[in-house]
Amino acid sequence: MTKSAYDHIQSNNIRTWVLVGLFPLSLLMLFSLILYILLLIGQGEVIDYQLVNATALYYIEKFALWVGIIGLGWMAIVWNIGGDMMLSFAGAVELDNTSKEHKKIYNLVENTAMAAGLPTPRVFIVNDESLNAFATGKDPQHAAVALTSGIIKRLNSLELQGVIAHELAHIGNRDVRLNMMIISGVSIFGFLADLLFRMHFTNNSRDNEKNQLGIVILAAAITFMVFNFLIAPLLRLAVSRCREYAADSTGALITRNPQALADALKKISQDARVEALDSAKEMAAACIYTPLKVDAFSLTSTHPPVEERIKRLEQMAGNSSITKGE
Repeated sequence: MTKSAYDHIQSNNIRTWVLVGLFPLSLLMLFSLILYILLLIGQGEVIDYQLVNATALYYIEKFALWVGIIGLGWMAIVWNIGGDMMLSFAGAVELDNTSKEHKKIYNLVENTAMAAGLPTPRVFIVNDESLNAFATGKDPQHAAVALTSGIIKRLNSLELQGVIAHELAHIGNRDVRLNMMIISGVSIFGFLADLLFRMHFTNNSRDNEKNQLGIVILAAAITFMVFNFLIAPLLRLAVSRCREYAADSTGALITRNPQALADALKKISQDARVEALDSAKEMAAACIYTPLKVDAFSLTSTHPPVEERIKRLEQMAGNSSITKGE
């Protein structure tokens, strides 16, 4: 059964709250396991399991409290500045719609947003000759669409409108809020891991209490490192691929021209790498096509195979009720 836009919005709202719950829960479980192992190792040959259990429980409770505090703070920060953080990662600059060239782009975004029944988002330009685009924002009233200078120059107006409609579909389906939470949130774990590792290895005290605290700090550092490089990407992949198909379909319905988006994807897939995002790999899931120099068909890709996306759009193009507006 084909999902409506409202179905996608509801589905993504549910995914957002599931993700909010999975992040602290998986962090806590991972920390508990690592801490318990390190405490056992620290006991040597003779293990006092009662002491290990009591110590582990004490610090797990403390860690849960701090994760809760940090989590609430993270959500507040992401909700207010997450979109700007994503734009900053890409080096995006807000479009000057007073110039003749940019006015045409702004009008295209404005008209497409009107067709989608959405407020006109802010429009940004990423100074890169590659072909890519992404959207961000906490809701349709505070959304932004970013286009590379290359995609503006190298796509015709119908193809560019298809790309814009795809990004507006992400905005309408509330995908951008989910992306914003993932990208802005995950980016902090690497920083925390590095900070805690430095704290641990600069503590040379032989005092038992400080050694115990050192074990806890090391456990937290390993937790954030493993979470950043293994668990968070898996969570991100779990919710990313299906949303691209939905945005392709919704975007095609907005423009009533699925072939234009299919043609755009053919061109984009040939030159999608955005150098500014090489150091912000978490941004890949937000783009219309992966902006990284990776195998787009691997199991770890944030996007479904472009051939399959194009195939589905071309099948839509063969449907007269879409292409002819019947």
